[in-house]
Amino acid sequence: MPQLAALFALTALLYAAVGFGGGSTYNALLVLYGADYRILPAIALICNLIVVTGGAWRFWRGGHLRWARLWPWFALSIPAAWLGGRLVVSETLFIGLLGGALLVAGLQLAFERKAIVERGEGMAVPLSASLAIGGGIGFLSGMVGIGGGIFLAPALYLLRWGGPREIAGTASVFILVNSLAGLTGQLMKLGDIGAAGAIWDYWLLFPAVLLGGQIGSRLGAAKIPPLFVKRLTALLILYVALRLLWRWAGMLA
Repeated sequence: MPQLAALFALTALLYAAVGFGGGSTYNALLVLYGADYRILPAIALICNLIVVTGGAWRFWRGGHLRWARLWPWFALSIPAAWLGGRLVVSETLFIGLLGGALLVAGLQLAFERKAIVERGEGMAVPLSASLAIGGGIGFLSGMVGIGGGIFLAPALYLLRWGGPREIAGTASVFILVNSLAGLTGQLMKLGDIGAAGAIWDYWLLFPAVLLGGQIGSRLGAAKIPPLFVKRLTALLILYVALRLLWRWAGMLA
């Protein structure tokens, strides 16, 4: 467990430095550690909440978040994340979805460019598109135990929706609210099967991500090049994704 806690702390550090929670990689590390796949999403979502809460608050206090621009992305993502968290999936499907999500996230971080919009309002996105994108990401997030910010942020950059700070703040709050909704669904599901208590066997991971997240958020605010941290994080994600997909392929054979 101490080795796993150290890996969680490192993951939290890297993700917090670029404004994310790390839920996808927490899940993957737990799969590779051999934990019961049914409790993985709940553990990852608790870790997400620990890491992103402070960052979301700082973005809010800094004036980088405006409800009028945020709500279309959250309106369907919150109930969809809860529904995804309630859904019972097989271990094979869970590992396949998680590995695929990590592969996409890693490639996005590896090739992500700077936002084109540096300041101002950015481009307007149709309400229907915001609802559909937010709802789709929320459902996947709740099902596999991630916050979804790592998918939302590249979409907002691609749509030229806003500047870097506004997008980073929006992704942080998106992770926060979807993690809460997804965790609620996951805990209800685990309560139905009597497995919720097993989460606390992994309590050491929670202070580990708190420490790593605090260090990472401070590094992100320092003069360390964000692009360097993003590429390093991408390498970690891609390595874990390939290991998961290899295991998934073996389960299908």
